[in-house]
Amino acid sequence: MKIDSETRHRRSIRLQGYDYSQAGAYCVTICTQDQKCLFGDIVNGEMGLNDAGKIVADQWIQTAAIRDDIELDEWVVMPNHFHAILVITNSVGAIHESPVRMTVAQRRNMVLPKLIGRFKMLSSKRINQLCDTTGAKLWQRNYWEHVVRNEQELNRIRIYIRNNPAQWEMDKLYQGQFVKQGDS
Repeated sequence: MKIDSETRHRRSIRLQGYDYSQAGAYCVTICTQDQKCLFGDIVNGEMGLNDAGKIVADQWIQTAAIRDDIELDEWVVMPNHFHAILVITNSVGAIHESPVRMTVAQRRNMVLPKLIGRFKMLSSKRINQLCDTTGAKLWQRNYWEHVVRNEQELNRIRIYIRNNPAQWEMDKLYQGQFVKQGDS
């Protein structure tokens, strides 16, 4: 069977011409497989985490504990996705894409995808243990990333993340899920 390389090639999510070897802030969005709402509910504009959502939050916090050159900025677990700003403070080993061929050592030091991959793997494993669904796919294959270029943009993204639960019904990942209202 011949595989058409054009249909198998995925569009790069990387900023063309950007030197990914430098330290910086990155905004990431990671969606659940098939955008299923697995992590809790929005109640009165606030995210109420269920046990799976608490695992995602805990695993994200652990992400900063594994490396001294990582800082977590604003982040939020949503019903079917996760937004975060991650800061890589040290440029040594921060390469995750290069315009030229990378060496094996550079490929092994691709900080951002390595951290996101580890986060996705460990949160999936823990949630699958909780739900007794060994091997079930929790996250979509890739993730969206954005290089934060300046302080103004950083502050705009922080506000977006902070307000995401209150704006849930306008979110492009909202699929008409029931939004719970608290007892008033």
